[in-house]
Amino acid sequence: MHLPLPAACALLTAAALFTGVAPAHAADPAPITVVTSDFEDGTAQGWAARGGETVAASDAAAHGGTGSLAVTGRTAGWQGPSLDVLDVFEKGTQYTVTAWVRLADGAAADSARLSVERHTAGVASYDQVAGNTAVSAGAWVALSGRYTLATDVDFLRVYVETADTTGSFFVDDVTVSYVPALPIQTDIPRIRDVVTEFPVGAAITAAETLGVHGELLARHFTSVTPGNALKWDATEPAENSFSYAQADPLIAYAKANDLAVRGHTLVWHNQTPAWVFTDAAGAPMTATAENRALLLARLENHIRNVAAHYGDDIATWDVVNEVIDESQPDGMRRSTWYAVTRLDYIRTAFTVAREVAPHAKLIINDYNTNVPAKRDALFNLVAKLRAEGIPIDGVGHQVHINIGWPTVAETEAMLQKFVPLGVTQQITEMDVSIYRDNSESFPAPPADRLLAQAYVYRDMLALFRRHAGEITSVTLWGLADDNTWLDTFPVTRKDAPLLFDTMLQAKPAYWGVVDPSRITPPAASGCAVSYRVTGTWPGGFQGEVRITNTGAAALAGWSLSWSFPSGQRITQAWNGTPRQSGADVTVTNAAWNGAVAPGGTTSFGFLGSWTGANTAPSAFTLGGAACSVT
Repeated sequence: MHLPLPAACALLTAAALFTGVAPAHAADPAPITVVTSDFEDGTAQGWAARGGETVAASDAAAHGGTGSLAVTGRTAGWQGPSLDVLDVFEKGTQYTVTAWVRLADGAAADSARLSVERHTAGVASYDQVAGNTAVSAGAWVALSGRYTLATDVDFLRVYVETADTTGSFFVDDVTVSYVPALPIQTDIPRIRDVVTEFPVGAAITAAETLGVHGELLARHFTSVTPGNALKWDATEPAENSFSYAQADPLIAYAKANDLAVRGHTLVWHNQTPAWVFTDAAGAPMTATAENRALLLARLENHIRNVAAHYGDDIATWDVVNEVIDESQPDGMRRSTWYAVTRLDYIRTAFTVAREVAPHAKLIINDYNTNVPAKRDALFNLVAKLRAEGIPIDGVGHQVHINIGWPTVAETEAMLQKFVPLGVTQQITEMDVSIYRDNSESFPAPPADRLLAQAYVYRDMLALFRRHAGEITSVTLWGLADDNTWLDTFPVTRKDAPLLFDTMLQAKPAYWGVVDPSRITPPAASGCAVSYRVTGTWPGGFQGEVRITNTGAAALAGWSLSWSFPSGQRITQAWNGTPRQSGADVTVTNAAWNGAVAPGGTTSFGFLGSWTGANTAPSAFTLGGAACSVT
């Protein structure tokens, strides 16, 4: 059914990658629209209230045409318009849902989101389609996201809700569409055949096990991590009432496809039901002896049930997750777990997990472990607990990074730090955002960002493979760009952090892993850079950098990188945002100067410090491409 790409298409893709250009897919299928609600006929067109609010057609405001849907009389944020899509959505098909929203005049600013309510055998579940998006009375805002129905349901409605207030709002021009799936590429190397030093896995939901997603997953990866299905809110939503409805199908898929499973996670301060942290009287727990005993008993009961349910089917567990806060004097996160039990919840979790799953590798997992203060705090905790005999087998480094941070050297220092402890190390949640900060947003991933991302994957995987003696697995936090948590965190925008794009086709990042020769940067003729010192004084100087676009295509955004040869440091900049690690500097465009036409120029300035010498840099790259220096 899924045929290899024609040879000509494969050659075109390779050529495009050689020049750093993100290629279009061969014969991209056109979207098929299955729902359109424009409210131009004066009716609600099937939309109905979820609670006691009023939902009715209105001509008071419109995004397109003269009509919209007005939502008034709300008393709760979840109240809003909903549409029955039970007979529209097919399991395994990914839909794009878009709705235009604006608040009514006088309503306080808020955030709105798109959600789905689904029922299976009368049990309700809720999924987010588009994350919190700022809305106001001043302009229409599009809420847009992708959704895949992955389970059988007997009730399915999509709805609009708000985050904080209960003001009135309008909805207009709602569309639901899908793009027929492309076949996965079967004429490219399998990741599992190229990276053989350790298992390479992906975090999954049920959607990743269906159709072409399931084919892609089984073809390239050797392990899976259920992203949410094993967390406390999914497995024990009410006390001593255990449910494995979300996780069991994922484990069954893994067994059927000979994939190892990483269990994530037994203890976390997030996604833990509120009842866990209430005392015997139902009040929030405080640090008393009684509450300590109760909380540890609940923890032990949870682990004994969940870990025992899966037995040897799960060979690795992230036992505790994100317990470090390097800003605290003792380095520990001030969660309710810690406030009530201090370190005893970690001791209990690992001790009980070892009893219940004696053959599993038991991991303590955290993010930003490349940051020295956090890395050191985690090291100290693991060293202390292992010295007590607590069975911590390994350290999990999440590695949620971006195209500009961290450096390979910082990441290698992270790995080397834990070698003396003799623990297993695993890369547990890797993704590489195309954004450098929260102010950036692109309607589509720019080619230079995808190229820069490919270099990051190339360099990081090469580092991990050099340290194969310490690293026993690498897991990506997702399968493809069509389903990534970074679309809604830390802000709502489309990100592209993984190896395969939204159509499940290989990206430059994929080639960075399996064949880095395929990501040669563009020719040097695309940019020219002028660097000059405009003023100097003892210990300080002022510089100006001018970029000329000598290529044939306009720049939609830019990032210029160089290395200072004499230890200079940038202390302040204008018309650009600098980042510096050691001698390496990257400056990205400001909001107003990212667009540079062919033949056009842009510039930025900075203040810097120097000692001994102030030698000018001799080489610059723009989005990974070498520039001529003028």
